[in-house]
Amino acid sequence: MKKMNYQITIDSPVDHVFNTMLGKETYKQWTAAFNPTSDFEGSWEKGAKIYFTGTNKDGEKEGMVAEIADHIPNKYISIRHYGVLDKGKEITEGPAVEGWAGSFENYSFMDIDGKTLLKVDVDTNEEYLDYFDEAWPKALQILKEISEK
Repeated sequence: MKKMNYQITIDSPVDHVFNTMLGKETYKQWTAAFNPTSDFEGSWEKGAKIYFTGTNKDGEKEGMVAEIADHIPNKYISIRHYGVLDKGKEITEGPAVEGWAGSFENYSFMDIDGKTLLKVDVDTNEEYLDYFDEAWPKALQILKEISEK
């Protein structure tokens, strides 16, 4: 696993950026940089199971199975990935998840004179390094744009 780091400064208060990032409709907008059908099912509460979903080219639901490892409103969100959804079925062990199970995706929100510094730390394997380096900056730019409206 390699830890990737991304950050962006958003000209909007932390609480607004935090709520925009996690809101059902706005989440779909900024995560479209990863998958145009990106969505989530579940809760952002600490300890809750959450599914990060999308539709594959055959129209079947797929995605990630995760747990909210930590949630400090307007400060920090930590997501621990531990499985995949394949055709709507949850898989939490075996070859499909061995390469990244237990990886984390962490978001830190800091107030800088009324603006928000958002830092993202993501664990990934070699296979996704280039993809993340392309998709994460795009996703954060979209989050910035919709948060500054």
